[in-house]
Amino acid sequence: MSNEIDKKLQQKNIKPTAMRELVYGVLDKNRKALSLYEIEQQFDNVDRSTIFRTLKTFQDNLLIHSVDDGSGAVKYALCDDDCTCSLDDLHYHFLCTKCGQTHCLKNMPIPKVDLPEGFNFENANFVIKGTCPNCQG
Repeated sequence: MSNEIDKKLQQKNIKPTAMRELVYGVLDKNRKALSLYEIEQQFDNVDRSTIFRTLKTFQDNLLIHSVDDGSGAVKYALCDDDCTCSLDDLHYHFLCTKCGQTHCLKNMPIPKVDLPEGFNFENANFVIKGTCPNCQG
Protein backbone atom coordinates (compact mmCIF):
# COMPACT_ATOMS: atom_id res chain seq x y z
CA MET A 1 0.00 0.00 0.00
CA SER A 2 2.85 2.39 0.79
CA ASN A 3 4.09 2.24 -2.82
CA GLU A 4 0.60 3.16 -4.06
CA ILE A 5 0.43 6.05 -1.61
CA ASP A 6 3.91 7.24 -2.58
CA LYS A 7 2.86 7.20 -6.23
CA LYS A 8 -0.29 9.25 -5.47
CA LEU A 9 1.76 11.78 -3.52
CA GLN A 10 4.43 12.04 -6.20
CA GLN A 11 1.78 12.55 -8.90
CA LYS A 12 0.80 15.71 -7.01
CA ASN A 13 4.45 16.79 -6.53
CA ILE A 14 4.39 15.95 -2.82
CA LYS A 15 7.49 14.37 -1.33
CA PRO A 16 6.45 11.17 0.48
CA THR A 17 7.18 11.09 4.21
CA ALA A 18 6.00 8.68 6.87
CA MET A 19 3.44 11.19 8.23
CA ARG A 20 2.11 12.07 4.78
CA GLU A 21 1.69 8.38 3.99
CA LEU A 22 -0.16 7.81 7.27
CA VAL A 23 -2.52 10.78 6.85
CA TYR A 24 -3.25 9.83 3.24
CA GLY A 25 -3.93 6.27 4.39
CA VAL A 26 -6.47 7.46 6.97
CA LEU A 27 -8.31 9.61 4.41
CA ASP A 28 -8.24 6.83 1.82
CA LYS A 29 -9.44 4.16 4.25
CA ASN A 30 -12.36 6.21 5.57
CA ARG A 31 -13.57 7.55 2.19
CA LYS A 32 -15.48 10.37 3.85
CA ALA A 33 -14.58 13.87 4.97
CA LEU A 34 -12.74 13.93 8.30
CA SER A 35 -11.92 16.77 10.68
CA LEU A 36 -8.43 17.42 11.99
CA TYR A 37 -9.58 15.99 15.33
CA GLU A 38 -10.93 12.81 13.70
CA ILE A 39 -7.65 12.30 11.85
CA GLU A 40 -5.65 13.02 15.02
CA GLN A 41 -7.59 10.30 16.88
CA GLN A 42 -6.19 7.69 14.47
CA PHE A 43 -2.65 8.17 15.82
CA ASP A 44 -0.81 7.88 19.11
CA ASN A 45 1.41 10.80 20.13
CA VAL A 46 1.31 12.81 16.91
CA ASP A 47 1.51 16.58 17.09
CA ARG A 48 -1.67 18.24 15.84
CA SER A 49 0.31 20.94 14.03
CA THR A 50 2.17 18.24 12.05
CA ILE A 51 -1.14 16.79 10.86
CA PHE A 52 -2.43 20.27 10.03
CA ARG A 53 0.70 21.09 8.00
CA THR A 54 0.31 17.79 6.16
CA LEU A 55 -3.32 18.60 5.33
CA LYS A 56 -2.31 22.09 4.17
CA THR A 57 0.34 20.59 1.88
CA PHE A 58 -2.23 18.14 0.50
CA GLN A 59 -4.73 20.94 -0.09
CA ASP A 60 -2.17 23.26 -1.70
CA ASN A 61 -1.26 20.46 -4.11
CA LEU A 62 -4.88 19.55 -4.96
CA LEU A 63 -4.81 16.14 -3.31
CA ILE A 64 -7.63 16.98 -0.87
CA HIS A 65 -10.35 19.58 -0.57
CA SER A 66 -11.84 21.13 2.54
CA VAL A 67 -15.51 21.02 3.47
CA ASP A 68 -17.34 23.45 5.73
CA ASP A 69 -20.42 21.37 6.54
CA GLY A 70 -21.71 23.67 9.26
CA SER A 71 -20.65 21.31 12.06
CA GLY A 72 -18.11 23.80 13.40
CA ALA A 73 -15.05 21.89 12.21
CA VAL A 74 -13.52 22.02 8.75
CA LYS A 75 -13.33 18.55 7.26
CA TYR A 76 -11.02 17.18 4.58
CA ALA A 77 -11.65 14.65 1.81
CA LEU A 78 -9.56 13.16 -0.96
CA CYS A 79 -10.03 14.59 -4.44
CA ASP A 80 -10.52 12.40 -7.48
CA ASP A 81 -7.37 11.78 -9.52
CA ASP A 82 -8.49 14.14 -12.28
CA CYS A 83 -9.62 16.91 -9.91
CA THR A 84 -8.11 20.33 -10.44
CA CYS A 85 -10.10 21.93 -7.61
CA SER A 86 -11.54 24.31 -10.17
CA LEU A 87 -15.09 25.61 -10.07
CA ASP A 88 -16.07 22.72 -12.35
CA ASP A 89 -14.99 20.23 -9.66
CA LEU A 90 -17.27 21.63 -6.94
CA HIS A 91 -19.85 19.14 -5.70
CA TYR A 92 -22.47 18.72 -3.01
CA HIS A 93 -21.69 17.23 0.40
CA PHE A 94 -24.03 15.29 2.69
CA LEU A 95 -23.92 15.70 6.49
CA CYS A 96 -25.66 12.99 8.48
CA THR A 97 -27.43 14.67 11.38
CA LYS A 98 -27.29 11.46 13.46
CA CYS A 99 -23.68 10.26 13.18
CA GLY A 100 -22.07 13.52 12.02
CA GLN A 101 -20.28 11.96 9.05
CA THR A 102 -19.83 14.07 5.94
CA HIS A 103 -19.78 12.42 2.52
CA CYS A 104 -18.80 13.84 -0.86
CA LEU A 105 -21.52 13.53 -3.48
CA LYS A 106 -19.07 13.73 -6.36
CA ASN A 107 -21.64 12.79 -8.98
CA MET A 108 -23.70 15.87 -8.05
CA PRO A 109 -21.87 18.96 -9.32
CA ILE A 110 -22.81 22.38 -8.02
CA PRO A 111 -24.66 24.25 -10.78
CA LYS A 112 -23.15 27.32 -12.36
CA VAL A 113 -24.68 30.59 -11.18
CA ASP A 114 -24.97 33.77 -13.22
CA LEU A 115 -23.95 36.54 -10.86
CA PRO A 116 -24.75 40.22 -11.31
CA GLU A 117 -22.15 42.36 -13.03
CA GLY A 118 -19.19 43.16 -10.81
CA PHE A 119 -19.48 40.00 -8.68
CA ASN A 120 -16.68 37.42 -8.94
CA PHE A 121 -17.41 33.76 -8.15
CA GLU A 122 -14.61 32.14 -6.12
CA ASN A 123 -16.15 29.22 -4.29
CA ALA A 124 -19.43 27.62 -3.28
CA ASN A 125 -20.36 25.22 -0.52
CA PHE A 126 -23.55 23.19 -0.69
CA VAL A 127 -24.34 20.81 2.15
CA ILE A 128 -27.38 18.58 2.24
CA LYS A 129 -28.34 17.49 5.75
CA GLY A 130 -30.26 14.36 6.58
CA THR A 131 -29.76 10.74 7.63
CA CYS A 132 -27.21 8.45 5.98
CA PRO A 133 -28.02 4.82 5.05
CA ASN A 134 -26.12 3.47 8.10
CA CYS A 135 -28.23 5.53 10.52
CA GLN A 136 -31.62 4.80 8.97
CA GLY A 137 -31.78 1.24 10.27
